[in-house]
Amino acid sequence: MARIALILRGKHKPTYTPFLDTGDFVVVINAGKVAVTGNKLKQKTYQRYSGYPGGRRARTLEEVLRTHPDRALRQAVKGMMPDGPLGRRLLGKLKVYAGPAHPHAAQQPKPIDVGTSTRHG
Repeated sequence: MARIALILRGKHKPTYTPFLDTGDFVVVINAGKVAVTGNKLKQKTYQRYSGYPGGRRARTLEEVLRTHPDRALRQAVKGMMPDGPLGRRLLGKLKVYAGPAHPHAAQQPKPIDVGTSTRHG
């Protein structure tokens, strides 16, 4: 997921500028097959609040991956993006799909194997 954030920001290019959008579009397929280590499936929670008393809703990572696996991955990448208008614009360039099918074949996306290791260098 860190590799996705790196490509969205454009840090892999020599023309990287922190306050400009120099990144590329990223299409993630098979988000439903994401693997996590340890006890994160049971312990990690996603919370939202409606603004009303008793309106806090919490779901575990296991529930989110079962119902909407794309949302879990998008939330993880969102946490790595800068706050404000630049981060929102960069997130608009992220397309996440639970299965292998996606409508972006006409753009001829290049596959990038993120594998199990996300270390650089």
